[in-house]
Amino acid sequence: MMSETALRDLNLLPKPERTKETSSKDVLAKTYVEPTNENVEEKQRKNIGCFVEPPLNGNEVANSGAEVVVVEMEYIESEKLNDLEDVDKSLKVLIVGLESKDWVLLCETLNNVRRLSIYHKEALQDILDNVITLVVKALKNPRSAVCKTAIMTSADIFKAFGDSIVDLLDPLLVVLLLKSSQDKRFVCEAAEKALISLTMWVSPVCLLPKLQPYLKNRNPRIRAKASLCVSRSVPRLGAEGIKDFGIDKLIQIASSQLSDQLPESREAARALLLELQTAYEKGPVLASEQDAASVEPQVLSWEQFCESNLPKLSAQAVLRVTSVTREGFVSGL
Repeated sequence: MMSETALRDLNLLPKPERTKETSSKDVLAKTYVEPTNENVEEKQRKNIGCFVEPPLNGNEVANSGAEVVVVEMEYIESEKLNDLEDVDKSLKVLIVGLESKDWVLLCETLNNVRRLSIYHKEALQDILDNVITLVVKALKNPRSAVCKTAIMTSADIFKAFGDSIVDLLDPLLVVLLLKSSQDKRFVCEAAEKALISLTMWVSPVCLLPKLQPYLKNRNPRIRAKASLCVSRSVPRLGAEGIKDFGIDKLIQIASSQLSDQLPESREAARALLLELQTAYEKGPVLASEQDAASVEPQVLSWEQFCESNLPKLSAQAVLRVTSVTREGFVSGL
């Protein structure tokens, strides 16, 4: 069982020592083998028990004579993670642990990355690029327990480092967008939480340019998740920030997603359009801002602004969404 200090073999622990507190768990079969080499990785394994991957063929397990035990895997929420007892020691073996093929050791090391991010982020700064590269590798691991722990690690990294992670974001972002749209529910939910953390802790000015390419991705699920991230990120700009970023660019983004394949994309686009409409009405654009030759600047209405920045059919679709929603809101008062 993965406690706050280690992953433990439930079959080797007496019942009173088994911890009940957990947010979610996996129960997984492993083959127990006594370690022989006294290298750094083996020494680190001893702190958590030494496990190796079970053979794919069930007959091989029976013939090997190895003892098959059950490991109960615990996913620890960020607020329940305790600080490391020895930061320097953990740092020395961090990269080795992240490169390990032992999935139990890998999960524990990922949790140590989380602890470092929460309590000692300055200690990770110099090796952050290497750490993120290995976290991305763990995100792609076919074992769900490793994948989910890596997703939770990503969320804690976003919170700890914010905008300073932007240059390292691309490989993380594409995998999280994909994982958030997969069929395994508990992996999908974890990835969605990580993306929410991303939009919460990385500023929209830095994040939106990173998200834009994924709005045109060939995979409709990736486009949908990117649309949701955009719709969550834009409100953090505020009315003035939206205008500074370019409300004309944002309305074009929302318009393109309004006719996308998946309902999730379309709903995100509708939410974004309403946010843009509200922001626009707080500070409407002057005609002179769009036409420098205009002698008498006039304030453009929302309808006029849409029509001047979008193709006719797209403008009609946008206005249909915003007017219908606005009318529904007024009638409900």
